[in-house]
Amino acid sequence: MRYVIVGAGGVGGVIGGLLADAGREVALVARGPHGDAIAADGLLVRRPDRDLRVRPPVAPTVARLGLRSDDVVVIAVKSQQTASVLADLAVEEVDDLRAAEALPLLMAQNGIANEDAALRLGPDVHGICVNLPATHLEPGVVIGEGAPVAGVLTIGRASGGTDDVDRRVVEDLTEAGFRSRAVEDVMSWKRAKLLRNVGNAVEALCGRADEEGADRLARLAREEASAAFAAAGLPVVDDATYAREVSGYGAQPVGGHDRSGGSTWQSVRRGQGTVETDWLNGEIARLGRLHGVATPVDALLAEFA
Repeated sequence: MRYVIVGAGGVGGVIGGLLADAGREVALVARGPHGDAIAADGLLVRRPDRDLRVRPPVAPTVARLGLRSDDVVVIAVKSQQTASVLADLAVEEVDDLRAAEALPLLMAQNGIANEDAALRLGPDVHGICVNLPATHLEPGVVIGEGAPVAGVLTIGRASGGTDDVDRRVVEDLTEAGFRSRAVEDVMSWKRAKLLRNVGNAVEALCGRADEEGADRLARLAREEASAAFAAAGLPVVDDATYAREVSGYGAQPVGGHDRSGGSTWQSVRRGQGTVETDWLNGEIARLGRLHGVATPVDALLAEFA
């Protein structure tokens, strides 16, 4: 089984790099200077205890890479880039089938809308609840700050239940240095993660100039998200269960430096030009409008971001 990592930035680069270091077959899809740097010198993965360099095949698109029938496609781009990745997979063929129909798609992303989008194209869609502190600010380099495990990756079929793909991926991720397990309702885990990600825009917009005010905004955004999920009748893993899942690990300094900021902050810092906020706070605003729940803070954060 080959892991095709589409989006080899912070999360995708750490997952792909550690899988490759553990002897699993990996190929990367990475564009621009980052892809060029990987092609020239390999991918440098920096960890609290060591640096490692891996040299998997890399290409700017899945078409240039070429897909195989034994591939598992791990989509690790930001949510605003999902549509273009799925469009590519919709026209690529594997054994006379569209790639999106023929291959397992593993959505290693924040938010809860990516799985729905992928299910429009094919049936074999899996969600991954990603708890993985990672930083990508320099071409060819990703930093995985998680220790003693690199991160906690909770996986399951987006439509519910688990299968052999989930179990094989869990085994490989565990061997690569992650904590991973398969769960029956992965989307309830991803909704719980979204409760924590609605604060990403606050960090990107406000920085740390007013921590008390930023904390209040993030708390209000989370309260709105909880109310929207409840009104929509969508199950969410409770805080105590979630805390047990991610206990025993955290972000540690790498090269003497603490982690600078989360995923949305990094998009702004790199000058990427887009952020994923519409799929985080914007998703909560959408649910609120559908189910009669006021979400002024999430709507405002989405607008300002």
